[in-house]
Amino acid sequence: MKKLWGGRFTKTAEEWVDEFGASIPFDQQLVEEDIEGSIAHVTMLGKCGILPNDDVEVIKAGLLSLLEKAKQGQLEFSVAYEDIHLNIEKMLIDEIGPVGGKLHTGRSRNDQVATDMHLYLRKRVKEIIELIQELQKVLIEKAEAHVETLIPGYTHLQRAQPISFAHHLLAYFWMLERDRERFTESLKRINKSPLGAGALAGTTFPIDRHLTAELLGFDGIYENSIDAVSDRDFIIEFLSNSSMLMMHLSRFCEELILWSSQEFRFVEMDDAFATGSSIMPQKKNPDMAELIRGKTGRVYGNLFGLLTVMKGTPLAYNKDMQEDKEGMFDTVKTVIGSLKIFAGMIATMKVNEQVMEQATKQDFSNATELADYLAKKGMPFREAHEVVGQLVLICIEKGIFLADLPLSDYKKASELFEQDIYDALNPYTAVNRRQSAGGTGFTEVRQAIEKAKMLLTADNGK
Repeated sequence: MKKLWGGRFTKTAEEWVDEFGASIPFDQQLVEEDIEGSIAHVTMLGKCGILPNDDVEVIKAGLLSLLEKAKQGQLEFSVAYEDIHLNIEKMLIDEIGPVGGKLHTGRSRNDQVATDMHLYLRKRVKEIIELIQELQKVLIEKAEAHVETLIPGYTHLQRAQPISFAHHLLAYFWMLERDRERFTESLKRINKSPLGAGALAGTTFPIDRHLTAELLGFDGIYENSIDAVSDRDFIIEFLSNSSMLMMHLSRFCEELILWSSQEFRFVEMDDAFATGSSIMPQKKNPDMAELIRGKTGRVYGNLFGLLTVMKGTPLAYNKDMQEDKEGMFDTVKTVIGSLKIFAGMIATMKVNEQVMEQATKQDFSNATELADYLAKKGMPFREAHEVVGQLVLICIEKGIFLADLPLSDYKKASELFEQDIYDALNPYTAVNRRQSAGGTGFTEVRQAIEKAKMLLTADNGK
C-alpha cells in the first residue's frame, strides 16, 4: 500500500515493520482532538485566503461527518496508515474526494500531534481537578461526622499523641488541595497552541496562528516553532503532578489497609471495595486500596519513562517522541479511576469509633500531656521530659498505663503533680486542649472544616 508520504521511496516496509512503527493502536484515542484541530486549521486556511471557501466548506463538512462517526465509535483505523493523522486524512479523502488532500496545507504531523495532545490533556486535567474536588468533599463530610472521634496519632508508626480523626482526614484534604493547585497551574502551559509551527520552521503560507489558537480555545501560541514541536514538558509536568497525587493516595491507602486489619480494626471497608479469598472464607481484603497503592508505581514509571526518552533527543522532532503517548493515556486512566474509587471507598467506609477511642487509652500517647503539665507549672521542659520518661518506665514495669498510676507515685516524681493530673491524662481533654492554629483541638478542627468548605465553594465559583 502506497504511503501518503511515499513519493521519494522505492519500496515499502514489510507489514511487521509497519506494525512496530505505527502509533494508531493507541493514538486513536486522540481522534476527536485531531478532527477538532483540523476543523480549526481549515477554517483558518479559508479566512486567510489560502484555500477557496468552497473547498473549505466541503472539507469542514467531511470533518464534521467523521467527528460524528468518531463519537459513535464507527471509525475503523488501519496500521497501514501509521497514526491518527494519516488515518483521518485517508478517511476524509474517501469521504469527500481528492479535495481532502488540501487539508494538510501549511501544517505538519509534528505540530498536529502536539496540538492534539494539548487539547487532550486540557480536557483530562480539568476532569481530574473536578474529581479531586469531589474527593475533598467526601473527606469534609466524613470529617464533620468525626470531629470528636479520637484516634491515636503516630510517628514512626508508633503511637505518639491522641488526635481527632477528623484532623487526620483533613491532612489529606490539604494534600489534595496542593495537588489541585498544581494541576490548575499546569493548565497555563497546557493551554498553548503549537499549531502552525509546521515540521519545525513554520511555513511559507500566510497562516494566522493566533486565529487557530483562538478557535481552539488556547490562551496563546508557542513563540518558537522549534520549541512548539519538540516540547513535551507539559506532558512531563502532568505525569509529575499525577505522581504526586498518586503518592498522596497511596499513603492514605497504606493507612486504610492497616486500619482495616484485625490488629487495628479502626475501620471496615464496604463490601463494594473489598474482595474475599478463594481458600479462606473469613477473609475480607481491602483490594481497591491495595490496587491504588500498586498502581502508583506504574504512574511513577510513566514519568521516568518519558523523562528518559526526552533526555537525549536533539531538536526538533524525533520518532522517539512517539513514546510520549502510551504513558500519558495510561496515567490519565489510572488517576481518574483511582480518584473515583477513592471517593466511594471513603464515603462508604465504616468507622469503629469505640475501637479507636479505646486505643488512645491503652498506650502512653498521653505522656506529652504530663510533660506539658509540669512545664506549665514552671519546670523546664527538658527536666519534665526526664521525669515523665521515668514514670513511663515505672508503668511498663508494673504493667499499667499512666492513668492507672496512683497519685502517690506522681508525688514521688514531683511535688508539682496534683489530683488534676488525671483530667490532663484523659485523651479527650488532651485533644481538645490543642487549640493552636492548625491543631487537633475540636474547635480548631471545626474551623478548619469551615475553611475547607469555603475554599471548595470559592474554587467552584471560578
